Amino acid sequence: MPIDFHLGPTEAATRAAAAGFAQNVLKPARAEYLKYTEHSERFQATQPAYAAAVQGGLLKGQISPAHGGNGGSLVEAAIMVEECYSVEPSAALTIFATGLGLTPLNIAGKPEHAEFLAPFLSGEGTPLASLVFSEPGGVANALEKGAPGFQTTARREGDEWVINGEKMWATNCAGWDFQGCDLACVVCRDVTDDDTTSNPNSGSAPESDPRDRVMIILVTRADLERSGPSSFQVLRHISTPGHTSVSGPHVRYTNVRVPAKNVLCAPGQGAQVAFGAFDASAVLVGAMGVGLMRAAFEAGLGFAKRDARGGAVPLLERQAVADLLSGVKMQAEAGRALTWKAACAMEKGPGGYEARRELALAAKVWCSEAAVKACVDVINAVGVTAYDVDQPFAELLNNAMVLPIFDGGNVGIRRRHLQQLMLSPKYDAWAATYGPSETP
Repeated sequence: MPIDFHLGPTEAATRAAAAGFAQNVLKPARAEYLKYTEHSERFQATQPAYAAAVQGGLLKGQISPAHGGNGGSLVEAAIMVEECYSVEPSAALTIFATGLGLTPLNIAGKPEHAEFLAPFLSGEGTPLASLVFSEPGGVANALEKGAPGFQTTARREGDEWVINGEKMWATNCAGWDFQGCDLACVVCRDVTDDDTTSNPNSGSAPESDPRDRVMIILVTRADLERSGPSSFQVLRHISTPGHTSVSGPHVRYTNVRVPAKNVLCAPGQGAQVAFGAFDASAVLVGAMGVGLMRAAFEAGLGFAKRDARGGAVPLLERQAVADLLSGVKMQAEAGRALTWKAACAMEKGPGGYEARRELALAAKVWCSEAAVKACVDVINAVGVTAYDVDQPFAELLNNAMVLPIFDGGNVGIRRRHLQQLMLSPKYDAWAATYGPSETP
């Protein structure tokens, strides 16, 4: 079968629908949230746009058909993310973060977990989900042998689990009113019968493996309300240079009690599912990078065509400017090809999961870093006018800066995962492209 990069009818329809949603809903949402100064207020101002996304099926579209949703292929998801990110990244991220929050259920959910997905399948309201993973002290090294592991803990008490600890950067985790989201997939450490919990900062035994204690517990808004008003607290709303309408605050769980049925992943199973969720999101961060490169190129090209900077010809006729812009265009095209290839490989192969996963990691790393470079190159092409906040260029760079350091930082996590793959004795470099190599 020949290689074909043309969009089929389904992909083309996805692109058209996403482009319309971006222009008609997300773009006006930006104008509304910019009326506010505080990021927390800006986040709340995007709720009507989020409601439109729910009604339009964007949440149901992020749930696997196996669990009652109508989610399509990962390629379609990447197309949708690119279209939205090229227009309005901040309001879009809140929508896609709910998708990330639901991904552990897509991966590990069983029929008995259907009740947790019901609000997101209804097409009504504005339910928020969150994958609550990162912690104030960082988690990049939390799973190496001998490390204390996650500092957010869960202890079994009878038919309940009791959660304590602080989390940070988990998009949507506080909900619209900052009293907790509708569904949180909380990644935590089992401390049942653990004698070291009196000093959570103490190191584990040198040969102990923190992965053996990692679990994922589903925490609903009803669980928080039942646990009392002090069970969930926002310690600080975080202001960021970009994505200024997104909420990912520093929060604390205090004696949050949930029934045993809320355990999505038992101790020892949580790390694999959490990182599996981030493998899928790696492809989508690649698409975010492509969307920002695309927006930067289009803004720079428009400026270079109409502005002469006091000269006799438009900037685009200057070789240096054309070189910078053509470079950005090529980066966007290459990034899109890598992202689509990674999305296709993740679902269809060839190669085993580790080989396919390598392409997802590569898409996240390469596209996120290329997006930052693309924004800087366009700024250099435009010149000092790009420093004016009334121009789009500074905001594009501010939005791009986070891509290499969130969703698993490139240095702390993603490149290390690539290193681990290459160190494996079974590493097969081109399996995701050509299939497994023949054993000599």
